[in-house]
Amino acid sequence: MSRLPHPLLRPANLYLLLSYVLLSCMPLAAPLMGVPGGDPWQLLGAGVFAWIAVWAVFKRPACFHWALLPAFLALPTELYLLTYYGQGISTHHLGVIAETSPSEALEFLGAKAWLLGVVLIGVLLWFGSTWAVAWRTRALDWNDRSRWIVLAVLALALAVLGAQRFTRSVPAWARLPVETSVFARSWPFGLTARGIDFYKERVYLTELNRRSAAFRFGASQAGPEHGPQLVVVVIGESSRYDRWSLNGYARETNPLLAKEENLVMLKDVITPVSATRLSVPVIISRKPAMQSLKDGFSEKSFLSAFKEAGFKTFWISNQVSFGKFDTPVSVFAKEADDVQFLNLGGFSDASNHDSVLLEPLRRAIADPAQKVLVVLHTLGSHWNYGHRYPKEFDRWLPSLQSIAKPDYTDTRIEPQMNNSYDSAILYTDWFLSNAIGLLKESSLPSSLLYVADHGQTLYDKSCRIAFHGHNTQYEFHVPAFVWYSDAYRERFPAKVEQLRKHRKARLSTENMFHTVLDMADIRYPGERLEWSFVNPALKRHKRYVDSWGWTDYDDATMKGDCREVIAKGKPLPRR
Repeated sequence: MSRLPHPLLRPANLYLLLSYVLLSCMPLAAPLMGVPGGDPWQLLGAGVFAWIAVWAVFKRPACFHWALLPAFLALPTELYLLTYYGQGISTHHLGVIAETSPSEALEFLGAKAWLLGVVLIGVLLWFGSTWAVAWRTRALDWNDRSRWIVLAVLALALAVLGAQRFTRSVPAWARLPVETSVFARSWPFGLTARGIDFYKERVYLTELNRRSAAFRFGASQAGPEHGPQLVVVVIGESSRYDRWSLNGYARETNPLLAKEENLVMLKDVITPVSATRLSVPVIISRKPAMQSLKDGFSEKSFLSAFKEAGFKTFWISNQVSFGKFDTPVSVFAKEADDVQFLNLGGFSDASNHDSVLLEPLRRAIADPAQKVLVVLHTLGSHWNYGHRYPKEFDRWLPSLQSIAKPDYTDTRIEPQMNNSYDSAILYTDWFLSNAIGLLKESSLPSSLLYVADHGQTLYDKSCRIAFHGHNTQYEFHVPAFVWYSDAYRERFPAKVEQLRKHRKARLSTENMFHTVLDMADIRYPGERLEWSFVNPALKRHKRYVDSWGWTDYDDATMKGDCREVIAKGKPLPRR
């Protein structure tokens, strides 16, 4: 008589166990793809510990298998992010997903939308089949007395964690061998910890206006009295420094701005991160670059400082607003006296072109307050580039306007992508020229500062990546300029002189908050005039970018045709 195989060796049980092993081995994918990160063996160890803990608490797979659904669903996303962006799922990526409309998601995926559907169905079938095995089998139940020993050890570990949280006097022998944050980066149960952190951040953003309600800059304009003044800040989107003809690009993408005599291009401005939701707060507040990966900030933006100084403030946006939860950008936008989100169509072809911002700008300029700050948040060169401008600006052909559902990961459409991107910059030139024209119609001292939130990578030469969210110079080096009226120059000749003197200074978007307030001659306790490029006190500071950790941009090499920013030493860890 042949012997029956051990229950653990039955095909169904092996299938279940191998599925668990596959999920747990995700930390090994990053080093296999050449992506630096945490110690994979430490992450694997944390994952094994989590498996033992969960199995001991729930006794059988059927009782905890449902908790693995996020890991099953996240597996394709993790591999996609590692392949195209060199990083795994983070709370930032969860925020991007939460703040992305369905129309934008479909536009982003392009022709691969059907592939996502197939993958999703496959993953759900995989999860369902493993759930059926987990529910039926009893061979994997943990029934012996070792389970109680493990539970006792877990109780002791929880006690140690509690002691570490509430006291610093825990002896060295009682400390855990790894940081608790390692568990959040492990697979598969670490994803639950990341989800909890994301939810906490969303709640924090929702309550941020209430928590910061009492915050004051103590701002006021210098001198006994200041007359009327117009200040406009334009936040560009996905605009690349070297695609502006004002910065030396061969194609004439800035024919109108090139005619402006009072326009000063800033030649060396970088953004610390290449994502809108993270970069804009650094532009409009005192949020440090190395805190940009965290949602929220305890201070308010320059909107509130201008209000304290007697200005009426406007936030006029052609980007999408999300209602239930605030975003890292909208939580600051709500500080304005007048908040307008004009884009109801997402980022698809049903969305507005940036010209929709001009009429609200005209009304703000004509406001009786006469001391006015306007922030214009544009769509600029956001993907799909072919949707960012009307037909008459489709100058360079072939373009994306001839492709129904372009897929930015398809290298075959590289010519169309680049042509439409340049046409989008051309349209931005037209929009900014018209915004300046509206300011010229007023006799008031006026200034306009433009800065892009981040750039784009566009299959440059042998570089096989596009879009943003990578760590390339093309995405960190952004276009920026200041325009001023003749009346502004007459009132603030020293500021104009310093602006022209510092046009080639090494700057970052961290300088913008301090400069905008200084341009309006607004003073406040704790101000940092050494960060204002319209001030003689300007000093150079270290410019960090998010590239394999926090890398000193000015002490880095630019690798290959992708111009990947690589630190010469060891980058500072992300916090």
